[in-house]
Amino acid sequence: MTTQEHDEILTAVRDFYADAARAVDATSCCDAPGATSGLIGGTLYGEDDAGALPDAAVAASLGCGNPTILAELVPGDVVLDLGSGGGIDVLLSARRVGPTGKAYGLDMTPEMNDLARANQAEAGVTNAEFLHGTIEHVPLPDASVDVIISNCVVNLSPDKDAVLREAFRVLAPGGRFAISDIVLRRPLPGPVQRLVGLWTGCIAGALLETDYDAKLAAAGFVDMGIEPTRVFDRDDLVRMAADMFTTVDTPEEFDVDRTAADLDGAVMSAFVRARKPA
Repeated sequence: MTTQEHDEILTAVRDFYADAARAVDATSCCDAPGATSGLIGGTLYGEDDAGALPDAAVAASLGCGNPTILAELVPGDVVLDLGSGGGIDVLLSARRVGPTGKAYGLDMTPEMNDLARANQAEAGVTNAEFLHGTIEHVPLPDASVDVIISNCVVNLSPDKDAVLREAFRVLAPGGRFAISDIVLRRPLPGPVQRLVGLWTGCIAGALLETDYDAKLAAAGFVDMGIEPTRVFDRDDLVRMAADMFTTVDTPEEFDVDRTAADLDGAVMSAFVRARKPA
């Protein structure tokens, strides 16, 4: 990937999620992005979790899992959420780790950080902090967190090796990497990989299962595991494409139905686990 392509992807992702944050501010929770989608985001949190948080935090959930459950957080843990968006996973984590723990959120989109801080204030959560920056360059010291979570964000990065190296760096020895992400079961066709709309939609930048394991190992992690939580069929992908291309222009040559048929069963949401050696 060239530097220009790298920068174009980062700009497209930042703009897409800035628009999503503004949409949450401007709509009711039921109309906001992610609020009602059964595919990604909207049905992943139980009533106990969702009911304890501001509507805007739930409405801004654009993830593909609930990493706060996956991570098995305990009181006193220090947690970092990579790509924290509207803050739902940070606020839930802060409640789980209690007053002796802390939850950090990291996001490169100022609009999302503003929304997250407003949600934090409304929820009355004091042991959370939202940081501005990229997941390729985490603004925290070495070995400073116990658990890293993330919700459908690592796939958005054009430099996943840097993301995983940074995750390894900031984890304390024995620390846990426990994220939700989009993962591929077979390679995407070349034209699909180059569609910016499918990058912002979490598909074009997704890694193959084998590549994910290899990159985690190269960063130093052990005990890797990928657990599918949903495999998307053709109909799922058609509905996802309809959502994606409401904000991103569809290239004239792009055939949604044919592409969805080609990718039937190739794309899944999954829990991705690993550990930094003690």
